[in-house]
Amino acid sequence: MSPLEGKNVVLCVTGGIAAYKAADLTSRLRKKGASVYIIMTESATHFITPLTLEVLSGNRVVTDMFDRAFTWEVEHISLAKRADVFVIAPATANIIGKAAHGIADDMVSTTLMATRAPIVMAPAMNTNMYENPVVQQNMELLRERGVCFAAPVSGHLACGDTGSGKLADPADIVRVIEDALTPKDLSGLSVLVTAGPTREAMDPVRFLSNHSTGKMGYAIAERARARGARVTLISGPVALTPPEGVEVVPITSALDMYDAVLSRLPRLDWVIKAAAVGDYRPATCADDKLKKKQDDMSVALVRNPDILKEIGARKNDHQTVCGFSMETRDLINNSRAKLEGKNCDMLVANNLRTAGAGFAHDTNVATLLYRDGSAESLDLMAKDSLADIVLDRMLAIHQKKDR
Repeated sequence: MSPLEGKNVVLCVTGGIAAYKAADLTSRLRKKGASVYIIMTESATHFITPLTLEVLSGNRVVTDMFDRAFTWEVEHISLAKRADVFVIAPATANIIGKAAHGIADDMVSTTLMATRAPIVMAPAMNTNMYENPVVQQNMELLRERGVCFAAPVSGHLACGDTGSGKLADPADIVRVIEDALTPKDLSGLSVLVTAGPTREAMDPVRFLSNHSTGKMGYAIAERARARGARVTLISGPVALTPPEGVEVVPITSALDMYDAVLSRLPRLDWVIKAAAVGDYRPATCADDKLKKKQDDMSVALVRNPDILKEIGARKNDHQTVCGFSMETRDLINNSRAKLEGKNCDMLVANNLRTAGAGFAHDTNVATLLYRDGSAESLDLMAKDSLADIVLDRMLAIHQKKDR
């Protein structure tokens, strides 16, 4: 479930060509389950009409501090109190300067001064304005006060320039808003996550691998970072965008992953082994492409080291380890044997033949197994939702160890 579910978002739209993207942002927030209340500066109404945002939000848009057509309440105070998160997108140099120096002279800046909710700003402006030392100093001052920023991206701007200052993609702004609403209950923890497949080379052209896309491991890494952990993601070859704020260590083979994980193990609090690591590799890797000489070809294989088992053997009493198990039959029995044989604290078991589970899906169906012999069956859900449940259960185990 998104952190936005059931939350009240006060979205402030200030004057700039990027104001039209507030429509997309409002729609995305509504789809995540949030109620959206919008305040517009007078300048913003020249770029997008209040009616458009009223239709998308389902609420009256506030534009005038002195509007008499309202139910009797001090509106800027009412919205300030109602907000679970306060968002300014786009945020111009003007509103950033006002916020940094306590100026409250319109509905947006006045409500901003009155709120105690987390604040997210998404700057959008000309490159020279964005890079101006005054704007940068104002943003740094706001960061020190706890304001979160959805950083602008580089691109072609409305003024004709190309450079930094383009409003962040609305999907990225939503992620920053979700981060602002996410409790930082994993703060101080060092978490390592493995994800994706490994590739075991036969020659310079061919390799042995599996169907893992890395989506589950990447979801866990992203949610752990959002909850305040220091996250290292050791990733096999995947076609996914690395999560921001996460140290990503790209690897190719099982031996690469073995070295990357074990070298970091003494410094970790948690290890979550979500990667699909190859159990075997070719005994030799040819220097040149293997040519077809006959109808049949055999490849001698050797066992790769068992990374999860080695972690279980080396971990100390304060470290928490979660493994993953992918099966096609006898899910619980096979997964229970893996949990116990590799000294995991918990294990996430998946059946590849279950609809919505397995590789490449955005959803998963899992059974969580624990050291005390208990099991927890979970329904079909998005992988980021499962990621949060896994992190919740690991936190409970971690806290029990530290008592």
